[in-house]
Amino acid sequence: MFKTLLSPLALTALMLPWSPAWGAVERETFELYVTIPTLDFYVLPLDPQLVQREQRLPFSTITNELSPLRATYEVKNSNGAIGARLAEEAYLSNGRERIDLRVRFNNVELTLDSNHVVSAIEARPGRQVPLEIAAIKPADEYKPGDYYGTVHMVFDAIAP
Repeated sequence: MFKTLLSPLALTALMLPWSPAWGAVERETFELYVTIPTLDFYVLPLDPQLVQREQRLPFSTITNELSPLRATYEVKNSNGAIGARLAEEAYLSNGRERIDLRVRFNNVELTLDSNHVVSAIEARPGRQVPLEIAAIKPADEYKPGDYYGTVHMVFDAIAP
């Protein structure tokens, strides 16, 4: 009986130091990045998640209206004004229907042609300016569905 009991006890004593090796393991992965702008020119959203996450335009069933997306940008150009344009038409689509978007940066409506959006005097020290993306209501009202779209804005440093 002593030999029968000794064998399992010896095995347990040998395995005891390795028991933490069979414990649960948790790993975390973080994706990090940083944008360090030049001191001479930058156009950055105050909230960096604005361009990292999909933004929602809330729909009111009471008024049948889409609320606009509003955000604040920090801008600076120590050598002149700042120009902006849309790289392509801004709209939402569900595959069949389309909702056009009006994009305003610093209260200037953006089109496919570049416009001055911040004067050289305002851009030199840097400042915060508003962005507004609003749906243009179709004449025949909004059609039900899930709509998606992308707004591509291009900003240029304009020399004096």
